Amino acid sequence: MSSTPSAAELVAAVDVGTGSARAGIFDAKGRLLGRAEAPIATYPGDHGHAEQSSAEIWAACGSALRAARAEAAAAPAAIAGLAFDATCSLALRDAAGQPLTVSTGGDDRRDVLLWLDHRAAAEAAECTATGHPLVRYAGGALSPEMQLPKLVWLKRHLPGSWARMAGAFDLVDLLGWLATGNPARSQCSLACKWGWLPHRRPGWAPDFLAEVGLADLLDRAGLVDGAAPIGSDLGALTPAAAAALGLAPGTRVAAGLI
Repeated sequence: MSSTPSAAELVAAVDVGTGSARAGIFDAKGRLLGRAEAPIATYPGDHGHAEQSSAEIWAACGSALRAARAEAAAAPAAIAGLAFDATCSLALRDAAGQPLTVSTGGDDRRDVLLWLDHRAAAEAAECTATGHPLVRYAGGALSPEMQLPKLVWLKRHLPGSWARMAGAFDLVDLLGWLATGNPARSQCSLACKWGWLPHRRPGWAPDFLAEVGLADLLDRAGLVDGAAPIGSDLGALTPAAAAALGLAPGTRVAAGLI
């Protein structure tokens, strides 16, 4: 860009992949003006487990956004809106909104169970074997990369984390919550990875959840029977989030995608 825009006319996008966060700054015609990337570490655990830190992911988002904005020569006030997409990883929070471990080692900094972690293969097979109608909407079988089998595994194998859990998020929804304070879940994440059926009410299937041992999931995870349409307005960046991301408070944030 030849000069810094004087009004909010640009948008920012952050793609959180397995190994890095990639940020882009775009104009109203969709032209990419600046791009940057920041690495994200994966921590191996027992039996091939793969875990990440949401604090490190959040910091990578901020680093990538700052560098992309610098390349675009765009001031924070020039960014009108922001959206995330992210891997279909599972992130946990306790009652104080703090990271909660998914690790057998008990480290609360390892609060993200990575999508490619297949520790819940047996639980996925059990979910599929129920023959419940929702299985049909998952392609005929639940994958260990989906959240319900992972949550069954967590309840069985990390009861301390389950007892402390007050929020469970798909990673993209955690990022939206960190950005705005709004705990709404994207329709994309719930329908694709959580067994929520958007075409019916209630969208959750209490009989299925009870059968697989997750009768208390909605309360434990902070879930409601509803979801935010993709691209809908989650709210404005909080001052703390704006400072972390290098953007202006009040920047609008849209519901994202896995």
